[in-house]
Amino acid sequence: MARRAVITLEDAWDRLLGSIDALDAEQIAVDKAGGRYLREPLIARRTQPYADLSAMDGFAACGEGPWDMVGEARAGHAFDGALRTAQAVAISTGAALPEGADRIVVKEDASVAQGRLSADPAPKPGRHIRRRGLDFRDGDALIAAGDRMTASHIALARTAGVATLSVARGAEVAILECGDELHADPTKCPPDGLPASNGAMMAEMVQSVGARVSHRALVPDSLDAMVEALDAARGADLLLTSGGASVGEHDLIKPALEKAGFSLDFWRVAIRPGKPMIVARRGRQLMLGLPGNPVSTFVTALLFALPALRRMAGAREQLPRSVRLPLDGQLPAGGARREFLRASLGPEGVVPIEERDSSALAALSRADVLIDRPIDAPDETKGALVPCYLLQNGAIA
Repeated sequence: MARRAVITLEDAWDRLLGSIDALDAEQIAVDKAGGRYLREPLIARRTQPYADLSAMDGFAACGEGPWDMVGEARAGHAFDGALRTAQAVAISTGAALPEGADRIVVKEDASVAQGRLSADPAPKPGRHIRRRGLDFRDGDALIAAGDRMTASHIALARTAGVATLSVARGAEVAILECGDELHADPTKCPPDGLPASNGAMMAEMVQSVGARVSHRALVPDSLDAMVEALDAARGADLLLTSGGASVGEHDLIKPALEKAGFSLDFWRVAIRPGKPMIVARRGRQLMLGLPGNPVSTFVTALLFALPALRRMAGAREQLPRSVRLPLDGQLPAGGARREFLRASLGPEGVVPIEERDSSALAALSRADVLIDRPIDAPDETKGALVPCYLLQNGAIA
């Protein structure tokens, strides 16, 4: 397992994603599909709106006013009949226009006296009418295969008459946190210990892309204990570890992987933070060994674990997408590794956070974006456009 060459991020992405197949599909209820990726396009099974509807509370009228009032139309209760010239009905927002209606008189502009409707100003034909099929029509493809279901997608699917969706089976993820210093209960952690946090952080992140955490454990700095923990996680599609991936005397992930039957794909990527990152396999199981410092864990989970899970889910886009934003501050020239710098969003652009230590969680919690600094990047001054990854709820938006 001695592949020691440091590879670029692009090479790492190519090697990682090229080795992953999409998981099997399953049918689930639309209401349970948040965060999951479609395996088939979402096709509308009805037309919306189903008819010409009123976009305002007021009166549906035929021809020029004034008009004789002849009834009422409410949402879900259409007027039974057709309007002739100079006739109108009271109508609520979302109600179907009666046959013959060609305009809406807004309630605020109308007056009714002795069964006669008048308006000032008089409405023009077609005003405040939502035409049939304005949103979509029966048979339209509304959401592409590989798109992630969001809250608005769920509403769209239901409105389109769809109750179940074909999505990839939710990946099962096992998470191991490695280190003698880690304690599960943060309220009972001794001064020389460290409350375990990476596992909870990774669990929240992977669940954002529809995966399920099936196993979590703390593992002491013991080769036998680590091998036992790796064996206990055999059923997971993706195994994530944090800590133990570097070159220290107690960094035991690599020998434990070999003993547990894994084959190493690559180790060490030219990024900061997160260089000592391991990718290995055991049969169909993918293993990502992430560094133990929490910011390194966060960044490598964003750059590797989430893309891997998106690939398993059949996502059309697996990699994070950057946007160029103006820099509100200064950045020194870059070095031999690609850097991901924490920054906050201000009124004039992205403000680099001064604290760069990979253990500093408070600085990470204040970050709205990661600035992507290429290898040997030049120094940058205020106003320069820099590539950034937007962060949202612990994941790349």
